Amino acid sequence: MLAFEAEPGSAVGLSALDIGLWGVLPYVMVVVLVGGLLWRYKYDQFGWTTRSSQLYESRLLRIASPLFHFGLLAVIAGHFFGLVIPMGWTQAAGMSQEFYHFNALLVGGIAGVGTLGGILLLIYRRRTTGPVFMATTGNDKTMYVVLTAAIVFGLWTTLASVFEGEHGHNYRETVAPWFRSLFIFQPDIAAMAAAPFSFHLHTLVGMALFVIWPFTRLVHAFTAPFHYLFRPYIVYRSRDRETGGAGAKGTAGAAGARSSTAGARRGWSAVGTRDRDTRNR
Repeated sequence: MLAFEAEPGSAVGLSALDIGLWGVLPYVMVVVLVGGLLWRYKYDQFGWTTRSSQLYESRLLRIASPLFHFGLLAVIAGHFFGLVIPMGWTQAAGMSQEFYHFNALLVGGIAGVGTLGGILLLIYRRRTTGPVFMATTGNDKTMYVVLTAAIVFGLWTTLASVFEGEHGHNYRETVAPWFRSLFIFQPDIAAMAAAPFSFHLHTLVGMALFVIWPFTRLVHAFTAPFHYLFRPYIVYRSRDRETGGAGAKGTAGAAGARSSTAGARRGWSAVGTRDRDTRNR
């Protein structure tokens, strides 16, 4: 059962809108996300793919895709560090708020700009390359709009903190406690309601992104082939070769080699991997 917390020391109640947005909507988002992933896996495994368009165009993709993906990984790491790790922990470790704020703005700004640049290049490539644009569905367009909006609003909150300086909002006192409270089913709605509008907008767009996530090509992020890092190298079967002397001896040796390998099946030897071995049992 959910327990809604009002602001400590305050007798002011929570509005219905605040309860709906910050106390109910996050759990609805989780239900849709998990349920959508289960549904997609059960009924649309063949569609569980990025629908790669690398064959149509690869020059821009070689730049845009790593820029977007590595930038996004840095953004996710920054969100984890800022939302999950309490401010008291970093202060106990000797990290001042000023030092944390400077590094968060520096790393977060670089990661945000890189991610935004990557997604804009991907959109430009998809719009200007004929075959890629023809393969773009309405579902893809919606995904790109929501994903770009989430990146832009997140970068907006970062840049706003730069211009506001020491008077900027400390999201570790509002958004972060609210985020952590969701996991114990006691959402601190008052803390989130006290955050500025820019953080509200970024959070709502982020939740919208996770709602549509299972039904778009973004679903491939949940099936990253991590076992590729641990599987053995692919081994190619080499053909038997015999070296013979000159003249008749060499001819006889070659003929013997051909006859000895005539019954062998041509091709590559199978290499056992975890997924292959599991399917063949």
